[in-house]
Amino acid sequence: MSSATAVPITRDLELEGDDALATAREVGLIALLQRSFLRFRYADGFSHSRALAFQFILTLLPALIAVVGLANVLGQQTFTKVLTETVEGIAPGPAGAVLTQAFEQGSEGSGGKALAFGLVAAIVASAGALGQIERGSNRIYGVERDRPAVRKYLVATGLALTAGVASVLAFVIVVFGSEIGDALATEKSWSDVAETAWSVGRWPIGAALVAVAVALLFEVSPRRHQPDPSWLALGSSLSVLLWFSFTGLLALYVSESKQFGETYGPLAGFIGLMLWSFVSALALFLGLAVAAQLEAERAGVHEPGEELTAADQGTE
Repeated sequence: MSSATAVPITRDLELEGDDALATAREVGLIALLQRSFLRFRYADGFSHSRALAFQFILTLLPALIAVVGLANVLGQQTFTKVLTETVEGIAPGPAGAVLTQAFEQGSEGSGGKALAFGLVAAIVASAGALGQIERGSNRIYGVERDRPAVRKYLVATGLALTAGVASVLAFVIVVFGSEIGDALATEKSWSDVAETAWSVGRWPIGAALVAVAVALLFEVSPRRHQPDPSWLALGSSLSVLLWFSFTGLLALYVSESKQFGETYGPLAGFIGLMLWSFVSALALFLGLAVAAQLEAERAGVHEPGEELTAADQGTE
């Protein structure tokens, strides 16, 4: 087994952006990226990415029920129609039916109950997802213990209500933006100008939401005193860039590959969502690894990981 080496805390040194750039130049970008990837591997980053992707999927369904319940409480039946048409366009057949049934639960009867139960379930599930981000980021920084359980999930809940909401909004705008635009154009009789404005404007809006979410996660998730935000900028920028790259490539693959639809059939929409969740988690943790390794290099810790002996693991 292996473990990422601990990153010494450099916050007290009052390092700023110029110091971060100087360190990156001194190490070399290629060398920094190589060592960062090794740190990611030593911290078992792929396993943490898979776990986070699973947690996100668990959060999605109750969140959708809560959103539809809120729309019902506010009397926004058009919104529910737009959401249903969007899902049917993305995941037709049995896969889409699962989600549209969730919408019906939120629409029928008391929207207040659907909102309350969906919101509570979504917050609990998203707190688990954000707790997984803390676990993964701690291992990347070489921190062996997470925060105490109560504090950990209080922090995770706060992040879920801020960074989590921003991430979901970015996901909806970027990934489902085209389908949402089509549904809105049908329901609201949008003009060509409005359709064009939405098609173009959703990308910078999504980018801004992702950047805010990633910045919050980088600053708060690890159980340590993080350095000046400028020292996290390289890693967080890489996460945003990777997120858009992975999202775009996955969307292109799914839309252009006939084999994908033929292989998964009506489940293609869900499989695509699971793949997107996984690559998004990869983007986040890879960026964190770069931020951690950059700080480690400044502190003189050049080796990103070490092999654990049987004695270290407590085994014979």
